[in-house]
Amino acid sequence: MTTQDDRHETPAERADRNLAELLQELRVAGLGIQVLFGFLLAMPFSQGFTKLGHAQRQLYIGCLLLAAVATVLLVGPVAYHRLVFRQRQKERLVRAANLMVISGLVAVGLAISSSVLLVVSFVESGPAVVLIPALLLIMLAGLWFAIPLNRRRAAAASHERAARPK
Repeated sequence: MTTQDDRHETPAERADRNLAELLQELRVAGLGIQVLFGFLLAMPFSQGFTKLGHAQRQLYIGCLLLAAVATVLLVGPVAYHRLVFRQRQKERLVRAANLMVISGLVAVGLAISSSVLLVVSFVESGPAVVLIPALLLIMLAGLWFAIPLNRRRAAAASHERAARPK
C-alpha cells in the first residue's frame, strides 16, 4: 500500500475521502445560497420593489448575479462528478471542485454582503448603510478566509521546522 500521510491511505482512498468531505460541505453552502437566490429571484415581483431607486435596482442586479455565480460554482462539482463518474478522474475532480468551491464561497460572501447592503439601504440611511455591510464583509473575510489561511501557513511553517535536520 502506498501511503502519503499519517492516515495510511492510498491516493485513491484519499481522493474518495476528500470528495466525500467536499460534497458534504457543498450541502451546507449550497442550501444557503439557494435560499438567498430564491429570495432575490422573487423580489422583483413584490410590491415594495417598485420603491427601489435606480442605484438600488443596480445593486439588486449585482446581488442577483453574485448569487447566480455562487450557485453555478457550488453546483459545478456535482455536474463535474456526474460527467466523469467511473472515468478514473477522481483526483482531477477533487482539485477542480476545490477551486470551484473556494471561488463559490467568495461569490457567496459577496452576495450576502451586497444583499445586506441592498436591504439596509432600503430601510435605513446614513452611516449604517455602509457600516453594517462593511462589518459583515470583514467578518466573512476573517472567518472564512483570513483565519483558516493564517492557520494553514502556521501549520506549514511548523511542519517545515520539524522536518529540518537538527
